[in-house]
Amino acid sequence: MNSLFVYSKSYHYVLIILLFLPLAGISQYTDVINSNRPGLSVSAYAVGKNVVQAELGVFYEQRDHTLLNTQSDIWASDISLRYGLLFERLEINFEGTFQDQDITYTNFNLLAKRRDFSRNRLGLKYLIYDPFKNPEANKPNLYSWRANNKFQFKNLIPAVSLYGGANFVIGDNPFYVGEPTLSYRGMIATQSRITPRFVLITNTAYDRISSDDPELSYLISLSHAFRNPKWSVFVEHQGIQSDRYADLLIRGGIAHLLKENLQLDFNMGASLKNTPSRIFIGLGGSYRMDFHQDNLIAIEDQEADQNGGAIDKDAMKKDKRKKNKNKGNGAEDIDLGPSKKQLKKLKKEEKKKKKESNEIDF
Repeated sequence: MNSLFVYSKSYHYVLIILLFLPLAGISQYTDVINSNRPGLSVSAYAVGKNVVQAELGVFYEQRDHTLLNTQSDIWASDISLRYGLLFERLEINFEGTFQDQDITYTNFNLLAKRRDFSRNRLGLKYLIYDPFKNPEANKPNLYSWRANNKFQFKNLIPAVSLYGGANFVIGDNPFYVGEPTLSYRGMIATQSRITPRFVLITNTAYDRISSDDPELSYLISLSHAFRNPKWSVFVEHQGIQSDRYADLLIRGGIAHLLKENLQLDFNMGASLKNTPSRIFIGLGGSYRMDFHQDNLIAIEDQEADQNGGAIDKDAMKKDKRKKNKNKGNGAEDIDLGPSKKQLKKLKKEEKKKKKESNEIDF
């Protein structure tokens, strides 16, 4: 069979490199859930050490093929289980999609059924570069709210992670007839914070390596957080190319942060061709169990004012009075940059510090 890809046993070495390459970087753990849903794109960041996260959904798809004269109704459920393993930058994840497809062959008035896993894979993802690892280089501009919220070319520099994993075909799977039980997958994921409200994610994957029909695919996803950051929308484009199947897809959707560890979502999309034509709609949710603990830094290893300066004598009283007042649903922890009011306050504090540092003690 002629293939679009030329490969050999060297793919074994490629997989080993992806899994065990010496890596350097820093993760960006957040106080609220950070889900890959409702799209299919994968974030460059890991969930964080000791964080367990489940992302589940159900969807319906209508698929018609004009050349084969077939019509299909598909019901499916998908799940992604993610765990922050050993390091802040490392994540292990399982992705599965169980699909029930009824196919009608219109030329022969026949009905067939296919039911099995259309996706069943396990992999590791490791963050190798994070442009936000140096907080000093990413401080807000205290003199301009616009400077903090406008597009800047440096924001295109993405966080980058590498993924290596394996697909499993168990038993007589009707979706992958004749394929080996084990095949491999490699991917590069990038993530750019274009503005405080816009995030761009790209995935480039080489999948089903070692099978007769390896697959090359890409994903480009753009998400936007509203003024109320508990709500966000996304649009996503996906391209797939292999001897077995090729397609161009577009999807979009909306997500709502219900609580700091719970997100609900809705999505829909379609293909840009008719061999087959595809229309799909889905909904789901993500839930996180957060066992993350920050690494403690010894006092002798800390820099001056690293913990925010001197402790005010009434600090504990203030915290106690405001404990319930400041309690929210988690959206307030999403970093959309300082507001104009916050900038004025920060600017005032900075001037006060400069004035104090210029005073001479006798």
